Amino acid sequence: MLTIKNLSINYGDTELLHNIDLNIEHGARHLLCGHNGSGKSTLVQAIAGNPEYKITTGDIIFDGKNITNENATTRALLGIFLGAQHVPEIPGLSVVSFLKHSCTAHSNFNNGHPPAMGQFLSELESAREQLGIPSDWLQRSMNVGFSGGERKRLMLLRLVLTKPKLAILDEPDSGADTATQRLIADTINKMPNTTFLFISHQDAFTKMLSPTNTTTLSNGKIMIR
Repeated sequence: MLTIKNLSINYGDTELLHNIDLNIEHGARHLLCGHNGSGKSTLVQAIAGNPEYKITTGDIIFDGKNITNENATTRALLGIFLGAQHVPEIPGLSVVSFLKHSCTAHSNFNNGHPPAMGQFLSELESAREQLGIPSDWLQRSMNVGFSGGERKRLMLLRLVLTKPKLAILDEPDSGADTATQRLIADTINKMPNTTFLFISHQDAFTKMLSPTNTTTLSNGKIMIR
């Protein structure tokens, strides 16, 4: 699903990742771990296409396609989902409008036409109920006034609706209570067609997911055991 070859990343003039090689198989639940500042978030931001993280050497191959020079929008449409630690507030853009725009973009890219409104609303209602999200949240501005745990539920709602090939989750358990962590784990475990690369520092949460693989970063390099 994802192959990273000899990848080095700069942020400004500082090299943060050095010659990273990594393979993630289809259907994996791949845990990325390491101490704070080891390069975990840098790696996932680079995979997702954040232009602030400059690739100086190496290649990123996703689902058989070299995406090293593709922008973040194209990577997202190809099937890469990023659940970041810190998400922006978007005043004036309702949750339902955000989700509709996202699903429309994916459907246009993959199928050449937007989803039927009835189908979108039906899938949205099903996902909302599955995740225990109150209906009034859908009319509120995206991430504005939501707690950390509530933002995690909105992230899950986007995940379930877009059904990505690869979901990258940067500390999805951070700021979430035990019930929300369990919901996150249950949602992930119900998506066998999505490959997951996730970061976590909490053993209890990672045990809920039973990682298939673990990669440890230290000082911008992969630790070899």
